[in-house]
Amino acid sequence: MDAWKEASNSTSPSIIVIPRGTWSLSQVKLIGNKAPLELQVQGTVQANPKTGQLPNKDGEWITINYYVNYFTLSGGGVFDGQGQEAWKQNDCHKNRNCAKLPMNLSFNFINNSIIRDVTTKDSKNFHVNCISSHNVTFLRFTISAPGDSPNTDGDDCVSIGDETKEVRIQNVTCGPGHGISVGSLGGYAEEKDVQGIYVKNCTFIGTQNGVRVKTWPSAPAQLTVSDLHFEDLIMDNRPSSIKITNVSIKNVRGTTNSAEAVTLICSSLKPCENVEGG
Repeated sequence: MDAWKEASNSTSPSIIVIPRGTWSLSQVKLIGNKAPLELQVQGTVQANPKTGQLPNKDGEWITINYYVNYFTLSGGGVFDGQGQEAWKQNDCHKNRNCAKLPMNLSFNFINNSIIRDVTTKDSKNFHVNCISSHNVTFLRFTISAPGDSPNTDGDDCVSIGDETKEVRIQNVTCGPGHGISVGSLGGYAEEKDVQGIYVKNCTFIGTQNGVRVKTWPSAPAQLTVSDLHFEDLIMDNRPSSIKITNVSIKNVRGTTNSAEAVTLICSSLKPCENVEGG
């Protein structure tokens, strides 16, 4: 914090270095700068593995915000959220009042900045967000967590929220997880349009989806999603090893907005057996 305060108040470019080694960090919020500033993280920065130990329990683990301009995060280092203990206690999928868990990295109100050659690992929640920011690049940015870790609501490789324009996602290898998603959108009346999303030269390995747009039915928001471009994508989807057998579908009534009332997509590795309809 002392180094950041000195560097952010400088009127000439500054570099802060966290050298090689393993360093414990409780929680930090880094605010504002007057000249170009680079934070080089060469070592591994570790969060407290225990939940509820943050000084500000409503905050994230590392926050960089409030009009940080011409900022660079680099160095080849690792931000290790040590989320294993938190994942065991995560019941947010069934409890709307669950305890808030911190993200590894939160970028808010940053402009003309680049995050490159760093890794975020085992976050307790989302790995990273970027809100109310302009002209920000993530380059050679690695996100890592076990495939069997629970859904911390950070299950999309990249998720794009409302009021987003001109986002280019290129050369990303993604998986497992839910792929690249626009949305969910429309859940709140104040949401604004999404425009100009480009996804190109990406590979999806074992993901539940490739690319998708998610919207809420009967949504209170009146927004438009436009100018979406998906190009040169590779889907490397492993077949399911789960066998489905002895299924009956009978006396299903109603209407459908598609030609198929029921669709069964069975595994090529273990095909469905004994499926009966009537």
